[in-house]
Amino acid sequence: MKKLFIKTYGCQMNVYDSARMADLLAPLGYAPADTPRDADMVILNTCHVREKASEKVFSELGKLKELKDEKAANGNQMVIAVAGCVAQAEGEEIVRRQKAVDIVVGPQSYHRLPELIARISREKGHALETDFPAQDKFDSLPESSAPGVTSFLTVQEGCDKFCTFCVVPYTRGAEYSRPVAQILREARNLVDRGVREITLLGQNVNAFNGEGLDSARWTLAQLIRSLSEIDGLARIRYMTSHPRDMGEDLIAAHRDIEQLMPYLHLPVQSGSDSILRSMNRQHTADDYLRLVDRIRTARPELALSSDFIIGFPGESDKDFEATLKLVREVKFASAFSFKYSPRPGTPAAASVKHVPEDVKTERLEILKDLLLEQQRVFNNDFRGRTIPVLFDKLGRKSGQAIGRSPYLQAVHADNAEHFVGQIQDVKIEGVFPNSLKGALIDDQTRTHEIAC
Repeated sequence: MKKLFIKTYGCQMNVYDSARMADLLAPLGYAPADTPRDADMVILNTCHVREKASEKVFSELGKLKELKDEKAANGNQMVIAVAGCVAQAEGEEIVRRQKAVDIVVGPQSYHRLPELIARISREKGHALETDFPAQDKFDSLPESSAPGVTSFLTVQEGCDKFCTFCVVPYTRGAEYSRPVAQILREARNLVDRGVREITLLGQNVNAFNGEGLDSARWTLAQLIRSLSEIDGLARIRYMTSHPRDMGEDLIAAHRDIEQLMPYLHLPVQSGSDSILRSMNRQHTADDYLRLVDRIRTARPELALSSDFIIGFPGESDKDFEATLKLVREVKFASAFSFKYSPRPGTPAAASVKHVPEDVKTERLEILKDLLLEQQRVFNNDFRGRTIPVLFDKLGRKSGQAIGRSPYLQAVHADNAEHFVGQIQDVKIEGVFPNSLKGALIDDQTRTHEIAC
């Protein structure tokens, strides 16, 4: 039995892709390895969004080369593959700089891994595959292996928005939506294997425009309505959304579909119209605020999270204050915030109006403090409330189980080990920075609370 180790960087879509790579290689005899040292093949599934992404990959490859040489000295082989967005962006450079790499494969081509492994076993040298055949990829993937209680499911890939800070259009290609029948088939397979919650993934997931069951093009709202009819699928989520693609039918789906969780990640990036124009976001701060109003009118209890880039080229004190103003008005349940860092090949990277690093750091700390305070207020509101929790794994303490609230908060409860895979009512007793603690509500307690 051969062993496979996959190291995953970055987004949830990469987590999904890594799982599918493991599914692809299982028929070739590859079982999971706990460490690279135990592996006959190591795959680095890379992300190009974070700062210094390629440098981190090359540093990791240097360590793997030493391990590969050590194995070779003992008569053993190791195949090293680089997959994902860094592979797509810098394929030739990876092959040139690190000769120990056997395979470089882009995110739309990893379905060809079995073929590439066979190729390098027959021929000397490297295998490089960085085309954009998204449709071929999904047609070629096997059924997912049993993933547990929750699972990701990619429904859309690529991006046509061309935000000036983002490399995704260049590494993932144009927007492509999978056919609805294919998605439903995969979703039913996941539910048959015990999945209770599915998170639909896409670079611009609410731009979904796949071929529907009636051969017409379906929106994400139509897809979600069809998924909600699958027996056993208790919860549906989706990410990541673009404000431009938040249509009225999707807002209505949040109002009407019980399985669609009341939590929406809707990145705004900035509260300054000037910066939003520079980013090519194609919406204004007011557009975003009016959209939030429509969403909350449809589903008042819905919680919002977002992304923010601080110190984008040209950002002034006034621009930053506009971002703080938007945050105060929206009141986010959680958010991710980052200092701007240039990505090679993107239009923003060529700007001469870069904000000094110390200014970016100071602004980011101010924003983070505000966002963390809003998160504390949001979480503290659950103290004493009873909420449904989908338990998906055991905790560190004996008898403890951990799950997620409808709002994606981590919740842990004692004496809950028998409820993994189930949704149970939990009364929240403790609130921590990154989790909630609660107690299971039994029938007797529930009856008492109703009577009171």
